[in-house]
Amino acid sequence: MRRIETGTDKLLADVEDGVARVTFNQPTKRNALSLEMRAALPKLLQSLQDDPEVRVVVLTGAGTEAFISGADISEFGQQRTSPESRAEYDRQGADSAWLALEKPVIAMIRGFCMGGGLLTALQADIRIASDDARFGIPAGRLGLGYGFGGVDALAQVVGAAWAAEILFSARRLTAPEALQAGLVSRVVPGERLEAEVGELARAIRDNAPLTVAALKAALREWRREPARRDLARVAARVEACFRSNDYREGQRAFAEKRRPKFTGT
Repeated sequence: MRRIETGTDKLLADVEDGVARVTFNQPTKRNALSLEMRAALPKLLQSLQDDPEVRVVVLTGAGTEAFISGADISEFGQQRTSPESRAEYDRQGADSAWLALEKPVIAMIRGFCMGGGLLTALQADIRIASDDARFGIPAGRLGLGYGFGGVDALAQVVGAAWAAEILFSARRLTAPEALQAGLVSRVVPGERLEAEVGELARAIRDNAPLTVAALKAALREWRREPARRDLARVAARVEACFRSNDYREGQRAFAEKRRPKFTGT
């Protein structure tokens, strides 16, 4: 296992056998998303994108109580009150770094996944939750304004009606409700969560990296308005797959009835 330096012990990252594990590490506050974590995340995501060993990224929270319980409310008075401080807080976000990450991301969710934690989980391509997970956006109970970006990210996944219920009620959804709403793709017993996420991560890792990246690019463009889709970019990635050594390796492995060994070239 190889540790990646993040600049803070509140955000941990390790790489083992092609799978990077990013851990939000503030268990005494149920992994509340602090400014320190937010500041470290863009650089970490860029390093994961640039790391040729990393093929899949798994996001999780330390301990068993929470994935991320939300933003660190103790910082709100100083960081999210004046227009200037709110603008600076927003600039610390990692939206552009998430967009630059072309590798598949799985969120492994146990316990509370609230507010900023839910928005972080929505950055993942796949979300798998334990049966004790709880989801929600408590903005309505805190009196804070909720920007369009967060509303859009939620509605893109669950649709307008579920987004309205989640946002207007500010209530906590159970794991089965999250599955029904489409927030997660799978709910598993807590004791099976690590095993099932690990199995999926390894299955993705063993597939052709260029193909997976092309598929992720296509899914991202699909979520855009048709007029804003960059289909030429997707087509170029598809063409790169056909020109790759991995395409030839896939054909050889099929003919030889063996597992392919993809290199991402």
